[in-house]
Amino acid sequence: MSEFYLEKKSQSPLYQQLMLRLKNDITAGIYPAGARIPSEQLLCETYGVSRVTVRKAMLDLVQEGMLVRRQGKGTFVANEKLRKDLAFITSFSDACAVKGHQAGAKLISAQWETATSEDQDRLGVDEGAQVLEICRLRLCDGEPVMLEINRFPEAYAYLRDEAGESSLYECLKRHGVIPSSAVHDISLGHATPLASKYLDAELGDAMLVLDELVLSQHGDPLHTSRQWIRGDKFTFRI
Repeated sequence: MSEFYLEKKSQSPLYQQLMLRLKNDITAGIYPAGARIPSEQLLCETYGVSRVTVRKAMLDLVQEGMLVRRQGKGTFVANEKLRKDLAFITSFSDACAVKGHQAGAKLISAQWETATSEDQDRLGVDEGAQVLEICRLRLCDGEPVMLEINRFPEAYAYLRDEAGESSLYECLKRHGVIPSSAVHDISLGHATPLASKYLDAELGDAMLVLDELVLSQHGDPLHTSRQWIRGDKFTFRI
């Protein structure tokens, strides 16, 4: 294994040398996207370095987005992230298609709820009105990426029968409704019990949370949305 050892007399710190070795291995396809990186112990033995050096190199690669840690499973090469440009109104299905992936949806629930004060304020519905809440798991090539909860005014009741479709926006367009603009709020949140259940995450894991108010082509409130998103799978352009 000595041929893999790092240059301990080099001016470049050992953890940086290890980072570069791992980056080169990832770029060369030795560790392809989704592959598990060897254990800390094996990396220590392979490169003749301490656990402190290995952990520092791995942490920096995680922070760069090249690696992702999965609790209880190990460290893996990050997959290419889907990207949504918030300057435009695009569906999850469109974001997948741009990257050559297949979008999917799993309906968790579609039910009527009494409007909250937030619904009244953001959707412009009356007190006591009913809103349609649709909760779905979004998939990319069969892998869970996002849990979304959308709330629509009663005028869009037809969506309840079509909520299992991969794109609600395509359904809306068939009814002459075009999502045209939105107000976005992005924050760092944590996996709720529902999100952890469906997104293959531990309760409390860090996640991106996107809150949206989407307007139709006429400027009317179309729906609100809250999305819990796996940051290792999805990113935004602002």
